[in-house]
Amino acid sequence: MRHFLLLAVLAVPSSAFAADGDTGRAWQPGDHHVHSEWSVDWDRTTSPPTPIRGGDSPYTRSDNARQAQKYGLTWMVHTDHGGPGHSAVTRDHAWPALEQARRDVPALIQFNGAEFDVPAAEHASLIIAPTPRERDELVEIERRFGRSEPVDGVQRDDGQTMLDALAHMRALPAPPVMFVNHPSRTATGIGAWGDVEPAELRAWHDTAPRVLVGMEGAPGHQAIRSERGLYRNTAAPTFGGFDQMTTQVGGVWDALLAEGKRFWITATSDSHVNLRDGGRDYDPGEYSKTYVWARHDASDILNGLRNGHMFAVTGDLIDRLDLRVHAVGQPARSATLGGTLTMDAGAMMRIELRVRQPTQPNTHGDLPALAQMELIVGTSGDDGSPAMQTRHVRAGAWHREGDWHVVTWDLPVPARGAFVRARGSSTQEATPLADVPGEDPWQDLWFYSNPVFVDIASAHAPTPTR
Repeated sequence: MRHFLLLAVLAVPSSAFAADGDTGRAWQPGDHHVHSEWSVDWDRTTSPPTPIRGGDSPYTRSDNARQAQKYGLTWMVHTDHGGPGHSAVTRDHAWPALEQARRDVPALIQFNGAEFDVPAAEHASLIIAPTPRERDELVEIERRFGRSEPVDGVQRDDGQTMLDALAHMRALPAPPVMFVNHPSRTATGIGAWGDVEPAELRAWHDTAPRVLVGMEGAPGHQAIRSERGLYRNTAAPTFGGFDQMTTQVGGVWDALLAEGKRFWITATSDSHVNLRDGGRDYDPGEYSKTYVWARHDASDILNGLRNGHMFAVTGDLIDRLDLRVHAVGQPARSATLGGTLTMDAGAMMRIELRVRQPTQPNTHGDLPALAQMELIVGTSGDDGSPAMQTRHVRAGAWHREGDWHVVTWDLPVPARGAFVRARGSSTQEATPLADVPGEDPWQDLWFYSNPVFVDIASAHAPTPTR
């Protein structure tokens, strides 16, 4: 963390959701990882390979948009993945299909995007900023930098290409946003990383901290019972449907936050083929949602994603969340999700978590009960690793304010500053247990907030702009 000020230039104002800037904002549920018929298969008997429409998903983009709206989403990102020459598929087929979907489902905000084939790694959701160049910018990124794109024999599957791609994206007039997908899916054990390593997350984020801003905290493919999330290595499963990088207190995510990195998490469907059609997935919004505090406006939603104004939830366990930090006795000066509050070391800070549960059944027909919540506070330890404190509260121990479940915690601000996050579950598991074959995902629901940062007033100093 090193006083949480190395990246101070990236922080949002002290009150992340300042009242004078909040007009028209509300919680906007969405999904940034959705496949359509333009996630093609390939006939490799031809040169170059010929795309086969519907190879990895049978649904049109309009189909996906209708399902997203049916399940209550207000935004989604179309993220078809690539292959040799897929940028031409993006330009000639996927883009017109997006235009059609926008006409067919105009109330749903639909972003142009892709599941980017990360050079020397795996995948990431690429979300293009809504501008007149959104088609051409995606085509260029895919054509120049996609790992699976080459039809010219030029090698692009190396680490430098990813850094070059991020440098290109950060220089665009309206930079895109990127989240690393299913980061531990190729891990071979707990902390035994596969195609995505913590050092790579650091390097990517440091190269373009306003572009590569986070990762899927909860991967998609939650409908499959044999290997939740398609995390096929039994030694490296998901935990409560969330990735081990997210769930381990003091683990990878907390280490990044303790370094002061503004690095966020989301939950997605990774929808390919729905369970009802013999697949292993849920539709957008059917099981997983990422709520963004924003206006019903594409640019404002993208800004919320970029700045961490969001929380992730499965099974509609909650539909509202407010995590706020303020100095004890000074509630008017506060910060919330993605925001930063400056305080003196040792001063008493109050953490207040408020969540609301839906009054209507989820898509499984359940009204799940919230069984427990946890407040998590981290700081940079003497050796640079995260030092963690937690407060765990079970149902009945929190108090109610109308429809809200409320938990508070007063504690002194650590000498090196802090970050604060929260989670909760329908289970009694204080720490999410490893998912096992046959597990019913609807009986193992979680929410995770993004963090609030607390910086130390005496350490405040400007840093160069990236």
